[in-house]
Amino acid sequence: MKILFDQGTPAPLRKHLAGHYVDTAFERGWSMIQNSQLLKAAEDARYELFVTTDQNMKYQQNLQTRKVAILVLSTTSWRRLMPFAKSIAEAVNSMRVGDNKEFQI
Repeated sequence: MKILFDQGTPAPLRKHLAGHYVDTAFERGWSMIQNSQLLKAAEDARYELFVTTDQNMKYQQNLQTRKVAILVLSTTSWRRLMPFAKSIAEAVNSMRVGDNKEFQI
């Protein structure tokens, strides 16, 4: 799966997503793009999953019309997410285009 990490998504998580291709918004030069344009850019670049820590995204965007799955993590802290890396990877593996999930710790 082709995955894009939003700003704030802990980059070390990518090491736990074996078999997936992971980019960050920063690496793509998209760190200054706002959410709606960033989601559109991700769709245009054929990303299948967008991983973010933006808890308000579901209130700010119409996620039902998106052609990319969205996984919202509850924190930007890698230290807090690390113990759940396997569970996050399982959530990623289960996602399909159009899915919207929140991963709470």
